[in-house]
Amino acid sequence: MTNAAVVTAPGEFLGHPKGLYVCFFTEMWERFSFYGMKVLLLLYLTKYHLFSDADGYDLLGAYAGLVYAMPVLGGLIADRYLGMRKSVILGGVLLCAGHLGMAFEGEQARMVDGALVQDAFALQVFYFSLALIVMGVGFLKPNISTIVGRLYPDHDPRRDSGFTLFYMGINLGAFASALLCGWLGETHGWHYGFGAAGLGMLVGLGVFIYGQKHLLGQAEPRDPALLRQRVAGALNREWFIYLSVVGGVFVVWVLIRFPPAVHWTMHAAALALSLGIGWFMWKHCTRVESQRMLVLIALIVFSIVFWALYEQSYGSWILYSDRVMNREAFGIEWTASQLASLGAFFIFILSPIFAWLWPRLDRAGLNPSTPAKFGLGIAFAGLSFAVLAASAAAPEDNGKAALWWFVAAYFLIEIGELLLSPIGLSAVTQLSVARVVSLMMGAWFLASAYAEVVAAWLGKLSSVELDATGAFDTAEALDKYASLFADLGWIGLGCGVFVLLLTPWLKRGISSR
Repeated sequence: MTNAAVVTAPGEFLGHPKGLYVCFFTEMWERFSFYGMKVLLLLYLTKYHLFSDADGYDLLGAYAGLVYAMPVLGGLIADRYLGMRKSVILGGVLLCAGHLGMAFEGEQARMVDGALVQDAFALQVFYFSLALIVMGVGFLKPNISTIVGRLYPDHDPRRDSGFTLFYMGINLGAFASALLCGWLGETHGWHYGFGAAGLGMLVGLGVFIYGQKHLLGQAEPRDPALLRQRVAGALNREWFIYLSVVGGVFVVWVLIRFPPAVHWTMHAAALALSLGIGWFMWKHCTRVESQRMLVLIALIVFSIVFWALYEQSYGSWILYSDRVMNREAFGIEWTASQLASLGAFFIFILSPIFAWLWPRLDRAGLNPSTPAKFGLGIAFAGLSFAVLAASAAAPEDNGKAALWWFVAAYFLIEIGELLLSPIGLSAVTQLSVARVVSLMMGAWFLASAYAEVVAAWLGKLSSVELDATGAFDTAEALDKYASLFADLGWIGLGCGVFVLLLTPWLKRGISSR
């Protein structure tokens, strides 16, 4: 058999559908805006609006939890009614409005006669902007990824490399946003950082609208006639959905102002979902199906541990590096938010190594099983906290922690992410009973949302008390961070070892026939 030369079809560029590059740049700019805002959020709350650490963590957890939960709803509406193209545009419009709204600062909070005075109107604009971002991510994030898969025929060997390119866009956006938005926000003014994030999203939306003709008709509504049906007087279903989404923004706006309400909603959703899945397994699953579902449930629970640890990189790690860590390297004083770019940087470095490693281990019969990779991923996350705890317990001569231990911690936790994250969604489709694959996929995403709430609760354990001038005792703060990091290190290592010990039983459940 001879190898034929690869010929690029008219609708392709460099061997891939042109629609891939539309999705690549759209998602790159969306992630630029999302992470550009996220790295600044906790610093903005505690430095500009003078939130206490505990209140800042609560709001961060509520916001991030809703962000990760909303794609379940956005994906469902796109699948049944709007289609992916319309949903991405809807999400992009909401995100542009939300990120640009974040650029409105109002007056800086201040202490007057021992009482905290905040700009109430600016805070309401801020909360509403967060609500717009939550709804926008819910409609854009799940659907842009699905479009990429639809651009390739079944069993097309280019699909994996297409997704690899797509995820490079995600990390490129995350890397650039932390460096640029973080620098602008912390050194030139918060509105510049948030404004840059908003402009990035505006560019992403423009790219998608201009390039939507290259999506090959794969992102259209399942039943366009259904959208044209009138459901409320002269209002058709499509505009009814749009108005309902706007109403949903106001619901989120109310919720997000009361983080405990979001947290309790997450608890209730987790309980209801657990009971529903348990009932389904009891009534409708065979013994083999139940065993495989139990393995999947265990992996989902273990993922909560990992993501609760990982999300400290946008919580306690941000405040730690800002307050009690030396940040100078290569003659540059890096901001705390810029250092968050280390995560995406190590993903760039490590991804090709892992892509090379797994096939070779597989050929040698040494490729770890899915449960073993989960256990190793959690253990590496634990190791990253052990490194930070050691660094916080042994500061440098000026009383602050060393930067390079922080870099090492990022290196370790990103190894953990590459061990656990890429196989999670695959495990859902592999182990779910066919009738409830969508439900279990929703459970996976809701677990990530729940992990954000857990991460906020853990971060609050390191809350530092500031005086009226914003000053604090560095040694006391270091002790708090060292204590939290040591505890989380033991949790990660202990849970990782526990999963590895369970691996033989979990493997038997996976291989049940």
